[in-house]
Amino acid sequence: MKLKVRVVHYRHDCWYADIDDAEDRQPDDPYWYADGCGSQAEAITLACAQLAALDQAVAAGTRLTRISEVLPLAG
Repeated sequence: MKLKVRVVHYRHDCWYADIDDAEDRQPDDPYWYADGCGSQAEAITLACAQLAALDQAVAAGTRLTRISEVLPLAG
C-alpha cells in the first residue's frame, strides 16, 4: 500500500493534513487527518508521526481503517 500526505493551507492561520491512498483520487475519506494546525511545520510533523505509526501497524498485520469506518453512527 502506498500512502500520501497532503498538507493544505486554508485561512491565514490554519493548516490541514491528511493521509490517504496514493491512488485515491477522491480525498474525502482519509485514514487520518489533523485540522487547525497553527503552522505548516506542525501539520507536517503530526502527519509524519502518524505515517510512521500507520507503517508500523501495517507491518504488524493491522488493516488500516478510514475515518468513516471509525466514526460512530448517528441515531
